Amino acid sequence: MTTPGSSDSKKPYDLRERTLEFANVLLDVTAAIPSTPEGNVVRSQMADSCTSIGANVEEADLALTRAEKRKHFGIARREAGETRFWLKLTKRKWGDRIEVESHLNEVFELIKILSAIIDKLS
Repeated sequence: MTTPGSSDSKKPYDLRERTLEFANVLLDVTAAIPSTPEGNVVRSQMADSCTSIGANVEEADLALTRAEKRKHFGIARREAGETRFWLKLTKRKWGDRIEVESHLNEVFELIKILSAIIDKLS
C-alpha cells in the first residue's frame, strides 16, 4: 500500500478507495474484450471477480467480529487471485490489443496487502 507523500501518488492510500478504483479501471478493460463466446466468458468472470474484491473489503470494514473481518478479507484475496488469472488469460489471448501489465502489477500488490491484513488478524 502506498503511504501519504510517497512517490506513487496515483494510488489511493485508503484500501477501500484503491479497490474501488481498481474495479472501475478493470471494467474498462473488460469492455475492451472482444464480443465472442470466449470473450464473453472472460469478460463476465473478470467483471465478477474484480468487483468482488472491493465489495468484500467494504464488508470486512463493517464486520462485527474479528473472525468475520478475516473471512471477508480472505474472500477479497481469493477474488484478487481469480482476477489475476483472468488478467493473465486476457494478456495471453488479447495482449496485443488490450494493455493489462499495469493491472497485473496492481492486483499483485493488492494480494500482498490483503495477505498482510489477514496475517495480522490471525
